[in-house]
Amino acid sequence: MSNTSPLFIPGHDSNLLEDVKARVRDVPDFPKPGILFKDVTPVLADPHLFGRVVNAMAAPFRGRHITKVVAVEARGFLLGAPIALALHTGFAPARKPGKLPYKSVMERYSLEYGDDGLQLHEDAVSRGDRVLIVDDLLATGGTAAATARLVSKLGGEVVGFSFLISLDFLPGRERLGAEKVCALLSY
Repeated sequence: MSNTSPLFIPGHDSNLLEDVKARVRDVPDFPKPGILFKDVTPVLADPHLFGRVVNAMAAPFRGRHITKVVAVEARGFLLGAPIALALHTGFAPARKPGKLPYKSVMERYSLEYGDDGLQLHEDAVSRGDRVLIVDDLLATGGTAAATARLVSKLGGEVVGFSFLISLDFLPGRERLGAEKVCALLSY
């Protein structure tokens, strides 16, 4: 089990990984039996730790000319919006079907425990935008891959993916292209 990923910058915030790992809460059998849910809400409850996490998740993408951060419903919003601010760029939410008020495009996908869909407003990403996709957790990569397809449909280029946690025993990194994936913690 690895505790580091390409996001960790030695000497920059040397206790960050331990501090985050100590706060992530395991919730067995959620949202269904057999799933061990990684609850990040205790990390978000600590304003100092939350700020450190946002800075660390944004760090690999500074200077990469990101023009938009797209975050995935719902915990991805909690990280994506402050990361967009840290990168001085716009933010767009990728939402479940029927939640956006304006004209949108949709993409269906499979998760480790079912099927779902995501939508983006048709003007959320412009042709030529350089997009960072943010979510709290990478498992099989289905949600992030669907988000990337939405970005591409709208003419954007996915520069990378930033996650708080990656479950590396599942195929998410490979599905998205491991070189594009940064995660603070890897299990």
